[in-house]
Amino acid sequence: MGILRFGRSGSMRILLVEDDELLGGGIRDALERVRYAVEWVRDGALALEAMRDTNFDLVVLDLGLPKMDGMEVLRRAREIGAAVPILVLSARDTTVHRIGGLDAGADDYMVKPFDVDELLARLRALERRTRGAVVNVIRYGSIAIDTQALTVTCDARPVELQRREFMVLRKLLENQGTVMSRQQLVDNIYGWDSDLESNALDVHIHNLRRKFHPALIRTVRGVGYVVDPLPAGTPLGD
Repeated sequence: MGILRFGRSGSMRILLVEDDELLGGGIRDALERVRYAVEWVRDGALALEAMRDTNFDLVVLDLGLPKMDGMEVLRRAREIGAAVPILVLSARDTTVHRIGGLDAGADDYMVKPFDVDELLARLRALERRTRGAVVNVIRYGSIAIDTQALTVTCDARPVELQRREFMVLRKLLENQGTVMSRQQLVDNIYGWDSDLESNALDVHIHNLRRKFHPALIRTVRGVGYVVDPLPAGTPLGD
């Protein structure tokens, strides 16, 4: 089998808040090229609503927004308990502005114009910081997912997965013991606006069971799917 390689990121779900169509489109395309799942909103009110109602792994937030300024979005998001890491993008480049953004709850602050590669590197750093790990490896029995290199192995042998299969597997292994609803998985993998065949998720689950083990993913009827925790040191399939 070949090694799965998609880029330098993973299946992280990002909320992009940027009202400039050209810049926002460029950022979205750059994020999607390295396989982030991106939801793009163009004003502050929608951004706050999205953070209130939807789980994201990271937020990229512009400050100069219509309907609600980005600083107000930032303050209100923290007031309602949104713990998602937020990276601010802004043309407000003074030290006072940067300190103000960080004090209001931003986890990082980048001044426009910026280098896309640096943006991606900072997002990777926020991801590592959030997960509390320098080496991003998720282990489950004999399965190992390297979330930085985007490789999957089982019994130390590489396993070839399609992109969506990788994203489903990662999401379930990150949430071992927690039942993930079908809608949660679909939203995290496909986003809000994607056209999705009704059986697409079932196909991914079937393929993962076939490639690893039939008991890897348990169906909770009427709810969704779960990967049950394994006792420490137990290989998958025992």
